[in-house]
Amino acid sequence: MRSMTGFGQASWQGGGRRLSVEVRSVNQRFLDVKLALPRECQAWEAPLRELVSGVAERGKVEVTVFRAGSAADDFTVEVNEPMARAALAGWQTLQRTLKLPGTIDISMLMARGGELVRVVERRADASADLPRVRTLLLAALKDFNRARDREGKALGADMRARLKTLRKVHAALSKRSAALVPELARRLEERLAALLGREGVSPERLAQEAALLAERADVTEELVRLDSHLTRLTELLGQRGPIGKPIDFLIQEIHREINTIGSKSADLEVTNLTLAAKAEIEKLREQTQNVE
Repeated sequence: MRSMTGFGQASWQGGGRRLSVEVRSVNQRFLDVKLALPRECQAWEAPLRELVSGVAERGKVEVTVFRAGSAADDFTVEVNEPMARAALAGWQTLQRTLKLPGTIDISMLMARGGELVRVVERRADASADLPRVRTLLLAALKDFNRARDREGKALGADMRARLKTLRKVHAALSKRSAALVPELARRLEERLAALLGREGVSPERLAQEAALLAERADVTEELVRLDSHLTRLTELLGQRGPIGKPIDFLIQEIHREINTIGSKSADLEVTNLTLAAKAEIEKLREQTQNVE
């Protein structure tokens, strides 16, 4: 069993450059892969998405790729030398013509701001980094799966414990159902005797009413189906691979049988047993939302 919730990461650093990949997921009914890539790496989306889809079956999976280089690699400074020379010549001509004192320095040229010097972000070709990022993503996905396996092991242990409780409830319901038919007949006889008196109760009519009451309260079929569902759930909890959807469906069927058993019986013990079963089923349902 594997959880839909997990986190994994892998990174590489060398030559003043750093690459890092993070994978995280939360539960969701279907698979939804989101990739956050640097602008220069948008073309990588298809091959990276394919790698993720080969590992995850369900859940909202977010993959983030960080790519950074040294400051010298990230930016470049462009100088408009012809404009600077022309500006300097203009200042010198003006100084001679007007016989102005002082010296012409760089601060006077820089007053023109971005016209002479411009800092430009460098967008280097990122295609050479794709093989390394693919390798990092595979490593991050392995780490991601290890985390999901650990959580899945804990989920499985909890769900098997709740399944064991449901087995005990099933056994108690079976035992109580077998003892309930003669008890229902006795209650019916006592009620009719209280209403009509002993002499007014026909044995044949009493037998008919008792049989009808027993038929209405009979939950044999429900108990058989419940046993089958619990057996199947035991098998699923022992399987590998994506099992969340079939478990979710099976829990709905188990809940339906418990509901039917509870609605057919007015017995307090049966009611208490079905309430206990519903509490375990609800906890199983909550845990199943995290199973892949």
